[in-house]
Amino acid sequence: MTTDNNQRTLPSPAQLRTVVAPAPAVVAQPRPRSAVAMSAAGVTLFALVGASAPNHNTLTVPITWLALPAMSDALSQTVTTAAVVLSCLGTLGMLNARRHGWSPDPRVLFRSGALAVLVVADLTPVGSSDTASYAAYGRIAALGGDPYLTSPAQLGAPYADLVAVAWHDTPSVYGPVATWWQAAAAFVGGERPWLTIWVLMLAGAGVFLVTGRLLIRTADDPVRAGLLWVANPLLIGVLVAGGHLDTIVASLTVCAIHFARRTPCLRHDLIIGGLVGLACCVKISAALLGVALAWPLLRAGAWRRAVLQTSVATLTVVLLYSVYGLHALEPLSAASQMVSSPSLWTVFERLGSELLGPGATETVIRLLWPPLMLALAWALHRRTPADCPPVVAVPFALAFAWVLTAPWSMPWYAALAWAPAALSPQGRLTGYLVATTAVLALVHNSGGHGWTA
Repeated sequence: MTTDNNQRTLPSPAQLRTVVAPAPAVVAQPRPRSAVAMSAAGVTLFALVGASAPNHNTLTVPITWLALPAMSDALSQTVTTAAVVLSCLGTLGMLNARRHGWSPDPRVLFRSGALAVLVVADLTPVGSSDTASYAAYGRIAALGGDPYLTSPAQLGAPYADLVAVAWHDTPSVYGPVATWWQAAAAFVGGERPWLTIWVLMLAGAGVFLVTGRLLIRTADDPVRAGLLWVANPLLIGVLVAGGHLDTIVASLTVCAIHFARRTPCLRHDLIIGGLVGLACCVKISAALLGVALAWPLLRAGAWRRAVLQTSVATLTVVLLYSVYGLHALEPLSAASQMVSSPSLWTVFERLGSELLGPGATETVIRLLWPPLMLALAWALHRRTPADCPPVVAVPFALAFAWVLTAPWSMPWYAALAWAPAALSPQGRLTGYLVATTAVLALVHNSGGHGWTA
């Protein structure tokens, strides 16, 4: 600063540079209008298929309050395919916008997702007949029967009429917690299977929304968590519109990971073990969660914690399954021999059946796919973001590897991978999970008609 004889203060060179320097440019936040529009269109098309039941992609009997004309098989296939593709592209587009700075209000994401969820939950299930099987098993249990010994065909009409032919003679492959869930809905529905299924749809939608709320509240990136779960059109179409029990497994997974990320203590380990055990008593595939949460503890040398969590989970499974007995596991053994098409094992099964025989081929597949899954999980784990906690990264990698390598894999099985994915930092593997779920949904979305259910 310099002063002349009249005491006038002159700006310094640094001040002059500040004055003449241009103001920083305001970077406009990306607005993925096309991605949001595709997402909305995807959910709308899923709802349209459900509202236009019966058709090839829904149950054979409409369970809907919206009486639209039934779609032809060709139109139903076309609309469902478009719904899956648009939902996939919309999800990828919104994630890309998030990566480039888009930051919508998580509360808006939740409200938008909740609106879509409530709409599709009030329509006929789309993409699978699993809800009809749930209702039948629940009705058997509500009548005092044993769903692990009694098949839907033995139950008879009107429930058996909705179950896919492939599952008519199959007792329940779900755990006791799932059976009690189904029985509660059947108690409300009584002789009206449409009401039982509607109760199951609404209950599943409620679990989906509670899970989304928990993810938004506990995730390091609430926006990403909202985009990957509650506002995810692909999951809304696959999980909610399909009414699958995998939503419950995913919810328990989120809860278990939440406690695993907190300060280690005896109470948290007991809760984690109990949650894993409950998840296994919904679908036994949730045992992967127990393995995934124990692995980081073993690597860190926390053997006692790993043993405690595993023991509590095992004890929970034993106690709950003891209500029915060991025979409740027998339908699982039969189902484990099935190979879905397409999968990594389809060609192997066909060639092996001719060269080795069906029995030997089944044995080889059952021996090979677990180590292949573990190897792929290891490779996927190495590609997760470095700042991703092990209690999130390992469950994601193992669940994703299971979806890719299991002989029998359905799009809704991916819920076990989506739950930890919503808690992880941004990474390329998320896009692969979106694509994998979409491809499986394109193949297995026939409403239970034909071989799939």
